[in-house]
Amino acid sequence: MRKREERETIDIRKEGSRGEKNNMDIISMLPAECISHIVSCTTPQDACRSSLVSHLFRIAADSDIVWERFLPQGYKEIISRSLNSLSKKDLYFHLCNHPIIIGNGNMSMALEKQSGKKCYMVGARELTVIWGDTPPYWQWISLPESRFAQVAELNFVWWLEIKGCIETKNLSPRTAYAAYFVYQLSSEHNPRTATTPFRFHVAYEQSTADERSVILDPITHEGIAPPQARYRGDGWIEIEMGEFITEEDNATVLFSLMEISSFPKRGLIVEGIELRPKQ
Repeated sequence: MRKREERETIDIRKEGSRGEKNNMDIISMLPAECISHIVSCTTPQDACRSSLVSHLFRIAADSDIVWERFLPQGYKEIISRSLNSLSKKDLYFHLCNHPIIIGNGNMSMALEKQSGKKCYMVGARELTVIWGDTPPYWQWISLPESRFAQVAELNFVWWLEIKGCIETKNLSPRTAYAAYFVYQLSSEHNPRTATTPFRFHVAYEQSTADERSVILDPITHEGIAPPQARYRGDGWIEIEMGEFITEEDNATVLFSLMEISSFPKRGLIVEGIELRPKQ
């Protein structure tokens, strides 16, 4: 009885193997353009995985037909001429790893690697920094680790408030996004600047925003909740400000941070606020 069951199991496995082989034979008869079209209806991550199936799939999955679908609409208008010689796949990964500076040099756009959805950073020059044009309070400096020509450094201020916005037509539709405050704490910062809760708001225009109260210090301190800020690996720190979903094409999302308690803030360096798909 047992031997008969083993033989039946072996027969089933053989049938399964023959079926898989027949399926692969049928697929191999399809034109590469047809396979490319099928793969282009998936995701960048799936396209990379499918290239491991066979030599034919690798050719199809690497084609411009596939990766053209993963690039955002209007990409040709924002990339430099030097990138036109790249294949569409190489261009896709270039945009994932090298944000493109747009908007008079005060914003950047990149792609999220797994999904191809758009990421934007609104640079400090594009934000409304209260007292930002008053030299005793703020100064504008250049740092080699910043993607932008200038970042804002806080010298001394009691009322700290930074605001910005973005139109959802610039982002990927029907996507959950998070806004991140990107900054540094210089050696001149007041310790209370890092350990006093800041208030963050993210919401659609004319809607009520949920408030988050978090500290900027990424280091754990005794008696204080674990830090929500984290080092990004590019010389900057980030902290999540809030979330939203892009449900409308012509809506405006507002984001802000504020700290107005009675002590002087100093030593905060602001690169910008980044909007990227929520993981």
